Amino acid sequence: MIFLQNSVIRNGLAAVCLAAAAIFTSCNKDGGDTTPVAPSVESLPVLANVTTTGAQSGGNVTNYGSNLIISSTGVCYSATNQTPTIADAKTSDGAAVNFKSIITGLTPNTTYYLRAYTQTEAGIGYGDVVTFKTSAAGADTTVTTSTLAGSSTLGNSNGTGASASFGNPQGVAVDAQGNVYVADSFNHLVRKVTPAGVTTTFAGSGGLGFAGGSAATAQFYSPQGITVDASSNVYVTDIGNNAVYKITQAGVVTILAGDGTAGASNGTGSAARFNVPYGITADAQGNLYVADRDNNRIRKITSAGVVTTYAGIGSASTPGSANGDATSAAAFYRPTGVAFDAQGNLFVVDQSNAYIRKITFAGVVSTYVGNSATKNLLNTPSGIAVDNQNNIYVTDQSGRILKVSAAKILYTLTGKTATAGFADGNKATALFSSPAGIAVDANKNIYVGDTNNNRIRKIIVQ
Repeated sequence: MIFLQNSVIRNGLAAVCLAAAAIFTSCNKDGGDTTPVAPSVESLPVLANVTTTGAQSGGNVTNYGSNLIISSTGVCYSATNQTPTIADAKTSDGAAVNFKSIITGLTPNTTYYLRAYTQTEAGIGYGDVVTFKTSAAGADTTVTTSTLAGSSTLGNSNGTGASASFGNPQGVAVDAQGNVYVADSFNHLVRKVTPAGVTTTFAGSGGLGFAGGSAATAQFYSPQGITVDASSNVYVTDIGNNAVYKITQAGVVTILAGDGTAGASNGTGSAARFNVPYGITADAQGNLYVADRDNNRIRKITSAGVVTTYAGIGSASTPGSANGDATSAAAFYRPTGVAFDAQGNLFVVDQSNAYIRKITFAGVVSTYVGNSATKNLLNTPSGIAVDNQNNIYVTDQSGRILKVSAAKILYTLTGKTATAGFADGNKATALFSSPAGIAVDANKNIYVGDTNNNRIRKIIVQ
């Protein structure tokens, strides 16, 4: 016998599910059962713009069933209930799958518990609980920006402080002694700046080319990213040559991977190919990780030059923003920066998605900062660095330096959105122009390749 199981109206059309006595066909995404399933939602793990009385959060609806409609989304929060529900304070943020939530009316210097929610006729789904604390009244951080080296003059002069000149510096890296290495892009050089601001040429003849050899004769073509390993070897990504170079402290330059041709091949040394390799970082074992920007992948290079794909299923023509297993599901869109935390998680600046992604040691990719409703949080992120206390620093090419604290709070450390310029000074007055690379030393001093200002900037946080 056949009977009417359910009837609902969607956009003026009748959707009717029929089932036989022993056979059930579900109208819900989950299939195999006619019982409606409550939706599921993820809370954004990082909060933004936390003040004494407010914050910004949001979430992503991950499943709400076919033929069901989202009636409401938002976040619920409480200072007393550690698993808040919509019976507590909440925001109402429409019915989009990805949403942002503006929270107001909070109490200063107070810990809150928050989680995203979404509701359909099948019920209410909640995300994980996120804990945060509002700032105390009058609390602030002293941030001072100065120029370590360079001036407004584009050039390639060595010297001290403002007497040195650069040509659109990009990536920066700092060694254990506090020396800063710079990918001096337009000059096709790698420069070194001491803690006292003395700039010298570390590698490169200045002639555009593709060659290893001695530091004085090696040739680059627009070096971009740079990192230093535990043995003080310097590694540089070269976007014009689609290659990765190694430079020893003895001044020996070798081409570790890439053959000068754009591509996406894995292999050893010159058998491997990249497509605009950008940011680069090293792990404790001496392996390198490269944001292979136009391949939409993260590549891994062993000390022997063996290149594999560490994360990303995309190609030059197939970007994405999917989470999941690093090598079978995850997708990126023009990644530009990479950095490890102390636990071995790799953080990725996913520039064209305006996200920060996280890759665990087990190879699981998630979105750490951002969703499609909150892209203005990061604007145009570029470089990334992590300090020894797991605070994350990000350059926003619109003119800001951002920080994601270890407590998972995102805020502007210094600079201004969409305000290009040059000014040293405190948090309120400092200006940057298309900041790119960023590095942090053991004392949490921050260094920035301020590209369009042709300067290396130093930021001290107290």
